[in-house]
Amino acid sequence: MHTIMVTVGGFALLGVFLLLMRFWTAERGIFAVAGKAFIPVWLTIAIVNLWIGVRYAGYTVLQELPVFAITFGLPAALAVLIIKRAGR
Repeated sequence: MHTIMVTVGGFALLGVFLLLMRFWTAERGIFAVAGKAFIPVWLTIAIVNLWIGVRYAGYTVLQELPVFAITFGLPAALAVLIIKRAGR
C-alpha cells in the first residue's frame, strides 16, 4: 500500500510541476521544462524513501530496489513522455 501511495504522490507532484509551469507561461515547450525539473526532485524523494525503508523499516537494499524502481520509474517515465511530446 505504501508503494502505491508514494507512486501516486509522484504523479501528483508531476501534476503540480505541470500546473505551476502552465501558470508561468502559455508556451507549449514549458511542459518539457517542467518534466526536466521534476525528474531530479523526484529522484531525491525516491532515494529518501528507499533510505527510510532500509533504515527504519528493516528492509535490505536488495529488497527495496524493486520498490524504488516502481516508485521512481513510473512517474519519471511519464515525465520523459511529456518531455518528448512537448519538445515537438
